[in-house]
Amino acid sequence: MSSGKPSALDEYVARIDRLPVWGLSYALLWAIGIGYFATLYDAVSNLGLALPYIPFINTTQASIIVSIGLAAYIIGSIGLGLVADRIGRRPALIASFVLLTIGSLGMALSVNYPMLFVFRFIEGVGTGASLNLAMVYISEFSPSSKRGKYGNWIFISGWIAVGLGTLLVAFIVTANETIGWRIAFGLAAVLGLISTVVVSIKAPESVRVLIKKGKYQQAENLVEGIERVSMVRAKVSTLPPPKIVSYEQEQVSPLKILGESKFLKRLIGLTVFWFFIYFIQYTSTGLGPTFVKAVVGLTPGQYAEYIRLLGFVAVGATIISFAMLGFIERTDRRILTQVGAIGFLVSSYVTTFLILNKALIPWFITYFLLEFVVNPPYLAGYLMSSESFPTTARSTGFAITDGIGHLGGVIGPLLLFPLISIVGPLYAWVILALPVPFAAALLWFTVPKTVGVRLEEVNEAMRQRGAKTSS
Repeated sequence: MSSGKPSALDEYVARIDRLPVWGLSYALLWAIGIGYFATLYDAVSNLGLALPYIPFINTTQASIIVSIGLAAYIIGSIGLGLVADRIGRRPALIASFVLLTIGSLGMALSVNYPMLFVFRFIEGVGTGASLNLAMVYISEFSPSSKRGKYGNWIFISGWIAVGLGTLLVAFIVTANETIGWRIAFGLAAVLGLISTVVVSIKAPESVRVLIKKGKYQQAENLVEGIERVSMVRAKVSTLPPPKIVSYEQEQVSPLKILGESKFLKRLIGLTVFWFFIYFIQYTSTGLGPTFVKAVVGLTPGQYAEYIRLLGFVAVGATIISFAMLGFIERTDRRILTQVGAIGFLVSSYVTTFLILNKALIPWFITYFLLEFVVNPPYLAGYLMSSESFPTTARSTGFAITDGIGHLGGVIGPLLLFPLISIVGPLYAWVILALPVPFAAALLWFTVPKTVGVRLEEVNEAMRQRGAKTSS
């Protein structure tokens, strides 16, 4: 860190960092939460349950639909992540929700495989970008002591989609097998539209971006407004003095910053982690119901019961997301990823064994309980991905780790059925989950502890210490 006069950004960051509570509109927080709900609902909840009921696609095409959405996710995450760092967080976030809305509506109205393919691609671009940008946006407007809390509120909205959203879709598609899948996709379009409108009206640009563009008066007005709102909500008349620490904010390419050894190491560690998490997760959520229908041989009545039980299983994800409010600010993110990664491996073997034996109730109980283990790594990973890079490269860093990580989600679904033909269904799922614990272990050597630490101290200060060492 520099010993010179603090910059305007240093002062504004310190002023935001001392806030007692969220200082922007709660409607904005809700809108981003709804958009995050729609994103994970579309990416996780509805697709896997809807695919077996779409009459004009086969098993191979279902695998491709899962993969193409995740390939588009990479384009959206990296492309709009770069836009967010170069142009601004706000326009990129709005664009992500617009694409999500258009893609979901098009999928709901699809009449053939090519149409479903095209709109799944558009929807994938939107979901890829919104997952990245929502967490980055919230992180930059949150004080360091509350960053995990507000990040978890957004995460909760997504995991409500994974849980209650999945349960809702399970009953929609089984209640009307003809148009239920269309209703499931259409719901995401409605939610995406709500988020687009509210964010367009309520969302200011990030203070860090405003300063980068030299819009000092706009930044001052924004921070003053945030302070007033926060004080009223916290029922205080004054705020503590800002703890200003000076950090150099170099105007260099995000890719150049990410190429520095300390950040490249973080980039690689997080990318590997996400690759193998998505390798198993999207194969499971996207093709699990198709796998059961094609391989296990349940009767129509048993299959409908399986779909509904799967919906109830996912409620565990919602419950644990609320429970994490109690410990997310006190627990090292890396511990959560390691425990959850081991849970993925255990779950892949045990739940597959039970469903292959058509033991629906034991399968349900086991799968439900394991949800409490395998879901915390997602919030921990999203937080680390938004905390581990400097301001100038934050969206790009998150986009690359999470975006390229989704290559795992592209590849995994394409390997499932070929693996089944080689090693059988049980060991196919185990093979897909086997690398996850090792990928989580890599984070201990590549990503720093970030709990309760100011973003600039984790990143900008690290850049300058490295520069002094090398000079």
